[in-house]
Amino acid sequence: MPRPPTLVETADGGAARHDGRVPHPLNGLARTLRRLPPSCGPVRLVAVDGHAGSGKSTFAAELAAALGGAPVLHLDDIASHEQLFDWTGRLQEQVIAPLREGATARYAPYDWRERRFGPPRPLPPAPVVLMEGVGAGRRALRPYLARLLWMELPCEESWARGRSRDGEEQRDFWDRWVPAERRHFADDPSRRYADLLVRQVTEGYEVLVGLGGRSRGDQRVTLSDGPSSMW
Repeated sequence: MPRPPTLVETADGGAARHDGRVPHPLNGLARTLRRLPPSCGPVRLVAVDGHAGSGKSTFAAELAAALGGAPVLHLDDIASHEQLFDWTGRLQEQVIAPLREGATARYAPYDWRERRFGPPRPLPPAPVVLMEGVGAGRRALRPYLARLLWMELPCEESWARGRSRDGEEQRDFWDRWVPAERRHFADDPSRRYADLLVRQVTEGYEVLVGLGGRSRGDQRVTLSDGPSSMW
């Protein structure tokens, strides 16, 4: 089977600057995202989806830094014990609707220990806003996305990493979460619509063009059949 095309990093992506500082390794991807047209009002809303434990939060933090401190919305703040996946309406009301108007969104983050929602937290309509979490690429949200990124790690490996990270204290939660996530992606898959597939490798991240990216036919993204880009 032919290897999926990969995004090409520009020549200065890993080179030292004239002032001696080394650019962030995800600068090339950040430049690509900045060039996209707005998708949610004035905002380029970029989703990072994938299985629980696949590294979405870590990657989103790295990408946000490459974007100069772009805001990150964590869907763990939107979901709750009672609504692990049934939170679309709340997200659209508290986040999507204000951003579409170019206004600062205010959402109530959920406290997983206290089992209640906290005071409102602002989310400004920055040029690029990252939204990371399981279900970030669901069908109800895709019309507002500039790009959908999928963390390319198998579910069983992701869940094993998540269980190891959270420890025995969260065992009951994970026993409930895994079947819920299976049901969600069976009913509302994201990966097949992903523009980019992100794999964590020793050198950083490997970014491949996904089925969604190929179907867009976006000429603003340079493609290559050569070796994978490392960001």
